Amino acid sequence: MGLLEFFKEPANAEPIADKEKIDKTYAHFRWRMFYSCFIGYAMFYLCKKNIAAALPSMSKELGYSNLELGVIGSSLYLTYAIGKFVNGMIADRSDVRKFLPTGLILAGLANICFALSFFVITPGKFTFFGLPSATILLWVLAFFWGCNGWFQSMGFPPVAKSLTYWFSNSERATKWAMWSTSHQTGTFLAVILSGFVIAKFGWQAAFYIPGIMAILLAFWLFNRLRDKPQSIGLPDIEEYKEPEKIQEAAKTEAQDDGMTYIQILVKNVLTNKAVWALAMAYVFVYVIRFGTEDWIIKYLVEAKDNSLELASMKLACLPLFGFFGTISAGVISDKVFKGARAPINVIFLIGVIICMTGLYFNGTGTNFIDSAFLALTGKPLVDVFKINGSGVIDILLIGFSGFFTYGPQMLIGGVCAIESSSKKVASAVTGFTGTFGYVGAMLSGLGTGMVVDKFGWNGALLFWGLSALICAAICLPMCFKKKTEKTEKAA
Repeated sequence: MGLLEFFKEPANAEPIADKEKIDKTYAHFRWRMFYSCFIGYAMFYLCKKNIAAALPSMSKELGYSNLELGVIGSSLYLTYAIGKFVNGMIADRSDVRKFLPTGLILAGLANICFALSFFVITPGKFTFFGLPSATILLWVLAFFWGCNGWFQSMGFPPVAKSLTYWFSNSERATKWAMWSTSHQTGTFLAVILSGFVIAKFGWQAAFYIPGIMAILLAFWLFNRLRDKPQSIGLPDIEEYKEPEKIQEAAKTEAQDDGMTYIQILVKNVLTNKAVWALAMAYVFVYVIRFGTEDWIIKYLVEAKDNSLELASMKLACLPLFGFFGTISAGVISDKVFKGARAPINVIFLIGVIICMTGLYFNGTGTNFIDSAFLALTGKPLVDVFKINGSGVIDILLIGFSGFFTYGPQMLIGGVCAIESSSKKVASAVTGFTGTFGYVGAMLSGLGTGMVVDKFGWNGALLFWGLSALICAAICLPMCFKKKTEKTEKAA
């Protein structure tokens, strides 16, 4: 009860009457909330993606197999999937200013404990109740990494709440898309930082250094963040930015007045057909995302005889293009489709299908790109760039698969879910869809491995393309739902 009281939402402050002061305060805090959420969430990634760079050194020093290392990594996915929904429900009624920094502090401590475990339990030094110390250390590491997963799940829900309450419907997808690039920013910084400190101080430094940074940053975030606009005397964002729509918004929210949080949750999330459809679609988005992110290098090395360096370079194009795909999806859905999200989801998913089809048919031999380059320069393309024309096409197809995947990933589980539900359960509904997304992540690993063993790498491309097709089919009816609702209202 004491913890819930600590996280409790602050009461609404006395409304500011001066219009000029409202404008200045809103302008100041909207920017402040945005950059705080961006930096804070990127820091969460520094405490999550750091393990990727540490795994080779851990394997060599601790003698763990790939399966044993997989046990450690999977512990985070499991607790993160469950925690995202649970912490989403808690965050809806919690003070963003306290909830997000607390999660970051705890994630930092989990990283520090993860690193210190090695110094407390050294493999080969002793046994405990007949178990080798290496086995004990494995499960201790899995425990702390699982704890990290739970604390990591405290990051997204308060961010979702902040973006919902500080930005209106007509701009939310654009701002959400811009914030969503914190994923890629955090991943990039995590790899760079981890690689540097591991080379200097050993693999443990990849965990305790980001852990210390996270704790220090959390105190800065507490100073920067605020809860809803009403907590500092500002009007509701729709009332401020879109007064012509306030009556419709107020009518929707008024339907939930007098209901308990659980009743609102059941009505707007657990029994909401649109939310369930989005959750199902999100499963297949994550099949595509994690399938390509985790397996493309192996596909290129085994199916196309690429070197590890070349395959890694091609994969790097996926998040790079994805950065622009995320922003494009948000801007286009706001500006071109006037707040309709489903059409851009369907269009982007068709793009994924085209990319998978292109990879399926793209061979490894000389093609028109090689011939054109040779005619123009007099030198073979592979001699200049260490890559042939088929490889150029691979780069474009892999890059654009990231472009077309990251857009729906941002919209379906975030903006679409919130706009199909209620602001009062913004954190819970994104946590709900997020849980289904990580079910898709687990299905991606299992499904891709199974189809590759049975049908080869073309089977994997078919699996990812079929997932995009199913996801598009789920989203397609939502394109017409908006039109139907508008027609009914006009009548």
